[in-house]
Amino acid sequence: MTTTMTTDHPAWVQALDGTWARAVRAGDGLWMATFGPTGLVLECVEGPDDHKPEITEADPAALPQSVPAELRVELADLGPVVRLANPSLWDAVTTAILRQIVRAEQARVLYRRWSHVHGTAVTVNGLTRNVVPSPEYVLGLDDEAFATIGAKLHRPKLRAAAAAVLEHEEVWTQLLPDQLAAALTTIAGVGPWTAHAAAADFTGDFSVYPHSDLAVRTWAAKIAPSEDWPLADKTGRAFEKHWRHQAGPVPADLHALTLTTLTWGAHARTTEHAGP
Repeated sequence: MTTTMTTDHPAWVQALDGTWARAVRAGDGLWMATFGPTGLVLECVEGPDDHKPEITEADPAALPQSVPAELRVELADLGPVVRLANPSLWDAVTTAILRQIVRAEQARVLYRRWSHVHGTAVTVNGLTRNVVPSPEYVLGLDDEAFATIGAKLHRPKLRAAAAAVLEHEEVWTQLLPDQLAAALTTIAGVGPWTAHAAAADFTGDFSVYPHSDLAVRTWAAKIAPSEDWPLADKTGRAFEKHWRHQAGPVPADLHALTLTTLTWGAHARTTEHAGP
């Protein structure tokens, strides 16, 4: 059975041979994650390996009957879905902040530029990927360092987030997903959408993802065009209510529906635009 890897996070970059790779910081260790014909492989490159990144899974074949048949059938073609839960709360918050204001592809480019210019390079067998700069490093950057890579508008939020994570990370990383999302909204410039996106990325629980997100609405409408999606409400609130109703009362089903839909979108893009 085919297994599909979710490559929604901008750190994932495809090599010329088709292999996907991403560097992550887990605790005090640096890891390289690769996904290819043999599946997902995690290798500790530097530091301790006592915080191995966790894998989130979802099976679209198990979605409840309340989900429209057109949606269930198309998502089932993905097979079981796996996703690397972001082991770094700081990276999850950084990613969500950089997604503010700009379009998804612009955010992807901005994240990679930010990581390449100011982050740490991780190399395995000639393959190099970068992790974002640490919060301590970010607090030491001058204004020009943000402006030169196109993150001038994100500067105050990244600084506020860096200070907050340094102060509260030990407590925040122990919270339940919905509690974490609420805690993250105490950061200046981090609203509910950003907080819930970061919480889902870090915990791997997409039942707390902001389901009004444009990506969810866009892919749902493309997967099941005959469904009467409430898309006229540009705030997404009507869609979110409809989406939750379809998933039913079980959080695990909402997680699976959301994650597999986002995976379908990422898979569609990478199929159409293969390559680095």
